[in-house]
Amino acid sequence: MSKKLYVGNLSFDVTQGQLQDMFAPYGSVQSAQLISDRDTGRSKGFGFVEMSSDREAEAAIAGMNGQMVDGRALTVNEAKPKEARPRTEGGYGGGGGGGRRY
Repeated sequence: MSKKLYVGNLSFDVTQGQLQDMFAPYGSVQSAQLISDRDTGRSKGFGFVEMSSDREAEAAIAGMNGQMVDGRALTVNEAKPKEARPRTEGGYGGGGGGGRRY
């Protein structure tokens, strides 16, 4: 069973390929995904790596957490499940703004 890892404090210059290559020594990398800003497309400095097994994921955490990459100490741990966002009225998010005054 595969296990997803959170990788934080990445340099903004790291590519998805480099992220995958960093974790390859610890086992089979199922996927590597950098998270980028929706508007600018620039990396947000974190991503997720999915390893093939729990054993490989544990080895990757032990080997990569705290490692210096491009002058930054990486944070690597097991990814937490994505929390469901509460739906708002209309399904568009954001707060209420009140009605228009004439």
